[in-house]
Amino acid sequence: MGACTSKPSKPNSYATRENHHNDYPATSQLPKSPPPPPLLPPTTPFLPLYTPSPAHHHQKPKTPSTPLRFLRRPFPPPSPAKHIRAVLRRRKSNKKAENEGKIVEGDEEEEEGVDLDKRFGFSKELKSKLEVKEEVGRGHFGYTCSAKFKKGEFKDQQVAVKVIPKSKMTTAIAVEDVRREVKILRALTGHNNLVKFYDAFEDHDNVYIVMEFCEGGELLDRILARGGKYSEDDAKTVMVQILNVVAFCHLQGVVHRDLKPENFLYTSKEENSQLKAIDFGLSDFVRPDERLNDIVGSAYYVAPEVLHRSYGHPWIQNHNDVKVPLDILVFRLMKAYMRSSTLRKAALKALSKTLTEDELFYMREQFALFEPKNGSITLENIKTALMKNVTDAMKDSHVPDFLFSLNALQYRRMGFEEFCAAALSVHQLEALDRWEQHARCAYELFEKDGNRPIVIEELASELGLGPSIPVHAVLNDWIRHTDGKLSFLGFVKLLRGPSSRALAKAQ
Repeated sequence: MGACTSKPSKPNSYATRENHHNDYPATSQLPKSPPPPPLLPPTTPFLPLYTPSPAHHHQKPKTPSTPLRFLRRPFPPPSPAKHIRAVLRRRKSNKKAENEGKIVEGDEEEEEGVDLDKRFGFSKELKSKLEVKEEVGRGHFGYTCSAKFKKGEFKDQQVAVKVIPKSKMTTAIAVEDVRREVKILRALTGHNNLVKFYDAFEDHDNVYIVMEFCEGGELLDRILARGGKYSEDDAKTVMVQILNVVAFCHLQGVVHRDLKPENFLYTSKEENSQLKAIDFGLSDFVRPDERLNDIVGSAYYVAPEVLHRSYGHPWIQNHNDVKVPLDILVFRLMKAYMRSSTLRKAALKALSKTLTEDELFYMREQFALFEPKNGSITLENIKTALMKNVTDAMKDSHVPDFLFSLNALQYRRMGFEEFCAAALSVHQLEALDRWEQHARCAYELFEKDGNRPIVIEELASELGLGPSIPVHAVLNDWIRHTDGKLSFLGFVKLLRGPSSRALAKAQ
């Protein structure tokens, strides 16, 4: 969101997103580059997931399959270079189109027959409070100017004013996007890597968003200036800042949904200046239990290790002086654990005992953030940790509601060993190459301490399956027929719980 300029006298490079009006306008005189080759659409909107666990219960296909192709190396991940070149090319074409008075592809037609209410309730005293100066950047959906406060506590403070013409808000969604963006900026405060929001104004023609003035330029520009080459230490410095602010937003119940180099700006031209997250135009409030299904953001920035189906946080873990922020996922997992059956809790405890020291690093850091007393925590510890990070955004995301689901800790304490079982993400462990080893070792421990004979009806009750579910069809292979105990397949599925797809198929 922050507007930045390296040369106030000239238009600078602001983050621009062509498909959304909440962009940072950008114009940059860059050398011409050949147009990128057309990108083929993906065959599926989802990334393939893979795990070697036998829990997937592979069966031989009934029909002949396509002959296998043996490759010396796996396919390399797609390079972001094509996307970067495309962004630069679009920036130049936008500038040309605006100068010639043309309409750039992607313009939306105003909704016919709908009288849009473009009143936001913002202050209309922009001119009395701010001296707006020269334009420092322009994009398809608006432009940005430098400005100074005329009076008040911020007198003579230099700021950036993002101007969004109401004429560009041609749909109800576009109007709501601006309204939500300002609401999120107002609510999110107190993090060093978030662009500072001052105020929002409006008049008959425009909405004005006043933000911190950053003059260091985009992260993308610095990447290009380096030729795309970073040492691991330099890359860590960047990524630690990005991950910290993302974790902070998630803890507040806000998801950014468009993280990319264009949406991080430097506060100054100094090499070690701070990064600031900007452009919350696609952001939204989300409850900790809620799943989002909107297709938004930029797909070109997926991590290569994700495409290679092997990823985890040792690279960042080894960075000096890294302070791990409180993770909202821990609250969600603890809530699920507290609601779990005795059998599933035993399974999770067995799995937690197989974690390596590297895998326990994150658990120890999270546990320490609750400031345990005598090696254990209570509900009061959790409340205190949450309140230390509270902002107004939490009111809209219902994060404090989680405390009600953890009420059982009001009457007892939770030690580190149980915390590991409660905060353990089975799905993240499944992504590791050593998942099979984890699962097998955990099952051996479970066989000794937690496994017991159980009938299908009891297992269904433990899982909370209703009477409409054909439990024999769903759970038949979960139980070992020789002694009535959970099979290895049942153990792995118990850790994850029955999938909605399996239930739907059985019905």
